Amino acid sequence: MSTPFMTVDALLVGTPMPFRGDDHSAIGKRPVDGAVRVTWDGLAGDAVADRIHHGGWDKAIHLYPQDHYGWWRDRKPGHPLFDAPGAFGENIASRGMTEEDICLGDRFSLGSAIVEVSHGRQPCWKLDHRFGARDVMATIIKTGRAGLYFRVISEGEAQAGAVMSLLERPYPQWSAARVFHLLIGGGHRTDPAAVRALAAMPVLAEAWRGRAEKLAG
Repeated sequence: MSTPFMTVDALLVGTPMPFRGDDHSAIGKRPVDGAVRVTWDGLAGDAVADRIHHGGWDKAIHLYPQDHYGWWRDRKPGHPLFDAPGAFGENIASRGMTEEDICLGDRFSLGSAIVEVSHGRQPCWKLDHRFGARDVMATIIKTGRAGLYFRVISEGEAQAGAVMSLLERPYPQWSAARVFHLLIGGGHRTDPAAVRALAAMPVLAEAWRGRAEKLAG
């Protein structure tokens, strides 16, 4: 059996810029040419505006599967954000695996670095504002096309064109899609036992463990 892998179309970084009113955001990321350092905090040169909800150990690197872009283009034909990677503010524009194929706790190579899936991406109002639409956040919640976050296990360097090979899969029953559905998409109502199990999993990001505890009652 071949080892699951993704290819990296682009690595992207950004810095906070004016976004809406007094709000700033680094969601408008741009591809990096050549090698980029992968640090505990994420990709070198990347920054966040809201340190409470973004960045940190459990949100060091955001991946969004380019496999979803065709689906989005069909629903928002002609939207210029889909002309290049970075529409969703991702650091890694990947291809080959989606949230259905990637599991919580999966460890992947990223160049000479090693990264670990910590939780899914929880969409917020900034996506609607970025796209100039009122339905992007709701569509992501409904479909689970959310992307996910990595924590960095081992620092290194990476660049576009790299292959991200799966190194370890300790929780094959916990796909990123399943975790998102349970904690964000309303699935906790029908499977409270699974939510309680998530609340006790140290590999799950702290914020989402807290959310699981609350949803489990």
